[in-house]
Formats: sequence, C-alpha cells, structure tokens
Amino acid sequence: MTRRPSSRWATVLSAVLALTLLALFYFVRTRPLEAQGQGAAGEFNDSHFHLTNYIQQGIEASDFLKIMGTRVPRSTLFGIPLQQQWSYANSGDFAPTYYLHTDAPLYYYSFTDAYIASVYRALPREAQPRFDPMITGFNPADMYGVDHIRRVLKTFPGVFTGIGEFSIHKEFVSAKIPGETASLTNPALDRILDFAAEAGLVVILHNDIDMPFGKVDAEPVYLTQTKALLARHPKTSIIWAHTGLGRIVRPVQVSAEAAERPPTHLEILDAMLADPALSHVVFDISWDEVAKYAVATPETASRVAAMFNKYPDRFLFGTDTVAPASAKPYFAVFDLWAPVWKQLTPDASYKVRRGNYERIFDEGRRRVRAWEKANVS
Repeated sequence: MTRRPSSRWATVLSAVLALTLLALFYFVRTRPLEAQGQGAAGEFNDSHFHLTNYIQQGIEASDFLKIMGTRVPRSTLFGIPLQQQWSYANSGDFAPTYYLHTDAPLYYYSFTDAYIASVYRALPREAQPRFDPMITGFNPADMYGVDHIRRVLKTFPGVFTGIGEFSIHKEFVSAKIPGETASLTNPALDRILDFAAEAGLVVILHNDIDMPFGKVDAEPVYLTQTKALLARHPKTSIIWAHTGLGRIVRPVQVSAEAAERPPTHLEILDAMLADPALSHVVFDISWDEVAKYAVATPETASRVAAMFNKYPDRFLFGTDTVAPASAKPYFAVFDLWAPVWKQLTPDASYKVRRGNYERIFDEGRRRVRAWEKANVS
C-alpha cells in the first residue's frame, strides 16, 4: 500500500513549487533580451546611440537597459533630429521608415528633445546616471538654432550632457532637407559651437569627409573646411562621428598608377591627431559601415590598431545602432571590431572602449550642470 505524504509535507512541497515558479517568472521578465550575458561585464560604453528612428519610433528605454545588461555600463541617448515625410504622391501606401526608402523630403523634428528628456526622467533614479542624453532637434543652418539649444537646457535642467549627433554634410540626407543647406562655413554653426564651449556641452558632429563616390587620387572635398571649423573652436569638446566616413563616403581611393598620391584616410587622421590646434577633437568609430573599412583585411586591421595604440586618448567606440529590436544587432557592431580589439594594448583597449567616454562625458556633465546652476532660475 502506497504511503501518502502528510498534509504538512504537502504544504511544504506546494510552497517550494510556488516559489520556484515565481523565481522562474521573475527571471523571464527581467533577464536581458537574448541573454547578452555571453559578453564580459563592462565591455564598452556606447558613445553613439539612437533611441528612435527617422519616423520617431523606437524602443522603450527600459528595454534598452535590458539589452545593455552588464556589458554596457553607460550610453548616450538621443533620437534623430529629422523626420522622414510620408508623401503619398511619392510612395503611395508604402510608409517609409528610412531616408533611403523614398525621395520625399526630411524636415527637422524639434520635439525629439522633449521626448528624450521625458524618457530620461521616467527612468528609475538609479538608472539615470547610466545615460547621457543629447540635444539634436535644431537646424544647424539657422542662426536661431543656438537659441533652441539654450531653451532646451533651461526647460529640462539636469538632463542633457551635449548636442548631437547632428549633421552638416551627410550622404543622401543633406540634399533631402528643404531650405538653406547646412555648411561648415555658416555662422549659424559657429554660434552653436561657441555656445557649446560656454555651456560645456559635448558635441557629436556628423560631417562626411568627402562627397559620395569621391574622386580617385584626390583630397577629400570637405577636409579643408572641416579642419578650419574645428580649429576655430578650440574650447569646444568635439567628437567627429565615424571619422568622417559613411556608407558610400569611403577612405581615400588611390590608383596604382598615381604619380603623386594623396594622403590615405589613416594618414589624414594621423596629421590631425598630431596637430596641437586640434587637440580638443576626438573621433568616434561608431557604425558597422565604418567597421567594415577597418577590418577589410588583416593589414588594415593592424594599421587601425596601431593608430589606436599611438593615440589611445583620441578615439571612442559607439554602436550607432538605431532603435535595435534585440541584443543581437546591437552587440554585432562591437563584435565586428574583434580583429582590432585583440591587437590593442590594455591601456588603449580600455580607453577606446570605456575610459575616454567616461572622461569626456563626465566633464561634460559637470560643466553643463554648473552652467545650469548659474543660468537657470
């Protein structure tokens, strides 16, 4: 005859089962998306992250926290300052979500800053220090653009660390924006960078170094103007996004028969890094499109690693992912750089992945909070 467990033991077993199911439910609800525990804790800080896309849709900040997990201690937080118009005359019932999906124009969407501020303020207090929100919703060709930035700081004190990513020359984007075209010589841009120096705002500037499909054996068309702009603002903390490269804007192309070749992209960067007039400029290596140039061959990966080792304080990693749906595409950008990471010295590796972010954005936070204290009622 089978002996039945006592009612006491049945109660204990029921309680254990209930606690087990509760723990399992909690794990499923709170575990990082796609279990990104596969990477090391504190692997990198993200200097370039878009929470929303070109139609102002994205992911919840709480979901991004899950994606970050323990692998990413800190990240910038910004949207995209441009809205893609859905022109029925152009694409009919097809609703474009990216600037390459349609010929319809883009327009500046200033509400993005209020949205980012509200998202940041809604985060748990203990999570807020992990983020550095950035102001993006201004027109850099507008002399009033700087007033928008000042107004955002006064409306949302204690939130923002910098401005950007915002664009001057950008492949396939600049031409789609109606009105005056942004340029490196526009006084409106100088006003913005002057105010960034005054308020301590970190600047993330997207400016292609060259036109799409640039000429072979020629200096990049925007290089001279870019260096002049950067040199005009020695007191501004500037991050040049993607080192000036893009999907189509490639490193300098040199033909085999060239009698006098122009400097390669790495040689251009080396000259800029060695120039004392540009010591306030650092370079982000965000975007998978940039990674493909760096790791194209073992030789290019070695040359890039050598530059990082030579100037470990002047580069910082970012993903440039846009509203990633899961951890897989988010961390894929970091993983692309593996051939370079393994060739860095411990000092250079830490600074490029984490240390330079903390140094630059911590100082930005400190200075912006001081400006707010002095200027916000």
